Amino acid sequence: MIRTAAYTRDLLPASLSNDADASAFIHRFQLVERIAQDWFRRYGFQEIRTPIFERTELFARGVGAETDIVTKEMYTWRDRAGDDREGESLTLRPESTAPVARAYIQHQMWKHVETARLYYIGPQFRRERGQRGRYRQFFQIGAEVLGSSDHPAVDVEGIELVMGVLAEAGVPDLELRLNTVGNAASRAAFVAAIRAALANHLDALSEDSRRRYETNPLRILDSKAEQDQPLIAALPPIQDFLDDECRTHFDTVRRYLDAADIPYVVDARLVRGLDYYTKTVFEIVSHAPSIGSQNALAGGGRYDGLVETLGGPPTRGFGFALGLDRVVLTLPADRVPEDRPALFVIHLGEVAFERALGLVREARRAGLSALLDPTPRSLKSALRLANKLGARFALILGDTELTSGQWVLRDLARAEQTTVPADTWLHHVQTLRG
Repeated sequence: MIRTAAYTRDLLPASLSNDADASAFIHRFQLVERIAQDWFRRYGFQEIRTPIFERTELFARGVGAETDIVTKEMYTWRDRAGDDREGESLTLRPESTAPVARAYIQHQMWKHVETARLYYIGPQFRRERGQRGRYRQFFQIGAEVLGSSDHPAVDVEGIELVMGVLAEAGVPDLELRLNTVGNAASRAAFVAAIRAALANHLDALSEDSRRRYETNPLRILDSKAEQDQPLIAALPPIQDFLDDECRTHFDTVRRYLDAADIPYVVDARLVRGLDYYTKTVFEIVSHAPSIGSQNALAGGGRYDGLVETLGGPPTRGFGFALGLDRVVLTLPADRVPEDRPALFVIHLGEVAFERALGLVREARRAGLSALLDPTPRSLKSALRLANKLGARFALILGDTELTSGQWVLRDLARAEQTTVPADTWLHHVQTLRG
């Protein structure tokens, strides 16, 4: 038997799964997606769908050549080529901000709107070590605001949106962590301070952090290696190196969050793992026991230079992404809808079957989920199947019902049965269903 590849999984309907892990049920993903789409509508976002693979250079330039994503985690290959030419290097997308920025440039969106407000829902791919809530094909919901404004209100609006999605989904014990990574000048001063502080302690750093010391010292703050933590804790905070513009921006973001009654914790070590961030960065975690130590659900920030890095015009940017795989781990059971049919039509005899086909069609066009099993069955067998499928109602149609014009409607949830006129049966079902 062929199984799924390592650290991937199938997402199944609950009724078709033997998996006790409810996070693998597709209904949970659909619930969060529907909530997110409604919030995006309220905030004026439009959906964008980019290819699941891009040219490798997009991520090397956009995400950062020395990030863990680019150096360790991307799925990259050479495409086929003819005429003895080597094919171009392609990569399954490990994140979607760079692809959205690429699309913004390629389609010259700035000619159509002053600010492009875009959201996406879809799979990403990283070759990470598998653990609870982390898979090599994982799913994200994200949004990007690309345009001319670097006003702190844009940052707060994005944070408010993603916090609203998570809160409405029912994610418990949320905590917003906030920081700033400044601009190019303040980061350069901060990087110089990191190098100076760690220069005499290189032997105590992990191998990855020693490499980052040479290539990108800011990434040392992302280290999870136990031996690095005392040295990281002793580093000065980036706030000590902010210029007046960045300090004012960060103070304003905090003031607007206070005005919106959104609590937060300033985390001076939060830098996020991607090179394109400037000024505001944030992360949202849940302290729910169901999610364990990998408790980051969403994150993002401002990236005012990314579009220029990729060859586009000067463009301000702000975005975020939330990880669906982790979010669904936190959902309480009563927030997950059941995917069960409203109606199961039982036919007793060939004439009744042909009439039942029309009734199922009528119910579906009226917005009800309705099923019909074409296999001839006894009434007892058909009712057993309707109960197994979890149907709320069974409409029973046989020769007697066709002759009398009074059809039998059974409420399977309440074990109650009544007869309804043939011309108003659908109204009865809709009324009882509520």
